[in-house]
Amino acid sequence: MLQTGSSVTTREAIHSAAARLFRSQGFSRTTVRQIAAAADTDPALVIRHFKSKELLFLETMHLTIDDEPLLDVPLEHLGERLAELLVELGGSARGVFLALVHGGGEPQIHARLRETHEHLFVAPLRRRLPGPDADVRARMAAALAGGLLYALWVVGDEGLLRMDRAELAARYGALLQGVLPPGTADAAAACAVP
Repeated sequence: MLQTGSSVTTREAIHSAAARLFRSQGFSRTTVRQIAAAADTDPALVIRHFKSKELLFLETMHLTIDDEPLLDVPLEHLGERLAELLVELGGSARGVFLALVHGGGEPQIHARLRETHEHLFVAPLRRRLPGPDADVRARMAAALAGGLLYALWVVGDEGLLRMDRAELAARYGALLQGVLPPGTADAAAACAVP
């Protein structure tokens, strides 16, 4: 039976249904008709409330990571702590990450993915890092962090998934830690062939 309640209730039902479907099926495999059916409403109301499937996706898909545990960690342990946070992530964060990655071909969703990368990984790391090359080091660490999530969640790398979580965090943390100390980018540039 189609929902006939208030527009706020209908909007909330659409929002909730869309979030569930986007997380489980991704952007491209989720249709407006599926969202409407899951919200027990008419597809026209989905568009009326959210204007387009892309805008509904952007409103429902927000990846957040609690960076509080990174604030008090000494710099020499930051890589391992970040790896621990990444390895422990799951649930809705996994669904949102996958939905963003799979929808990344859409310009608006690609922009959200870039914004998420910047605000979730690069900016918090940059704030913690001293030195003139802090931005480069933060971006390198963010790229490594994203690579781990890609390997675990997009590719489903069986070798990594079978590893003990603490060992994975320690070993990947060492990789992350390698790009964090000041001067890392300067040292790499000095080794480059002119």
